[in-house]
Amino acid sequence: MSDLYALDFDGVLCDSCGESSLSALKAAKIRWPDLFKGSDSAMEQWIIDQMHVVRPVVETGYENLLLVRLLLEIQIPSIRKSSVAAGLTIEGILENWSKLKPVIMEDWNENRDALIDLFGKVRDEWLEKDLSSWIGANRFYPGIADALKFASSKLYIVTTKQGRFADALLRELAGVAIPSDRIYGLGTGPKVEVLKLLQSQPEHKGLKLHFVEDRLATLKNVIKEPELDGWSLYLGNWGYNTQKEREEAASIPRIHVLELSDFSKKLK
Repeated sequence: MSDLYALDFDGVLCDSCGESSLSALKAAKIRWPDLFKGSDSAMEQWIIDQMHVVRPVVETGYENLLLVRLLLEIQIPSIRKSSVAAGLTIEGILENWSKLKPVIMEDWNENRDALIDLFGKVRDEWLEKDLSSWIGANRFYPGIADALKFASSKLYIVTTKQGRFADALLRELAGVAIPSDRIYGLGTGPKVEVLKLLQSQPEHKGLKLHFVEDRLATLKNVIKEPELDGWSLYLGNWGYNTQKEREEAASIPRIHVLELSDFSKKLK
């Protein structure tokens, strides 16, 4: 029996945290210029460093902007507009992001679509002005590019990243061309719906179905859908997740916690 792999992008194929953090900082300075008047390069470097720590909470790219601003408010009490920033720690963000996010969106009177558009525009501008430095702020995990190139399985990308950015990185950084109709990016619907779509296509009948993700919450959403019981589920332990999440995943019978070396072998 042949295999179909639905692959998340950020945290499974590509470590994009460097690029997404820098893009979020640029976008945050455009969105909230007054707040950054009190920051300096040391403060901005601290924010970028912390973004690598809190990255596991991000589901969709625009949340990086919220995290940049929240980190700034944690450090500079005088600019706080959020009711949750006082006394908030990095650990607190990691533990409670799903509860914090709607509160700060309301406190700051922000609009999700507007933040998505701004984040996309900042990335597009960087990509157009200086493709090599944009590409260079990303890296594919070791062995991934070859695994994709020589895969015998049928591959789909299922990501909350905007599809054009995933496509550019696959082509320019990994040297891999995946047809655009096999890249399901932001705006194509929740991942559970994409998986339902993929399994319903006549040409996929009889294929073994595999979904590789680095977010435990996403895998748990799949488990809640009885019609997706046919998918084998994997949590990539090299991606944007925490030790606590990896331990929880290991206790769930449906989920296989996957090593990077084993992942590359599976695709071949």
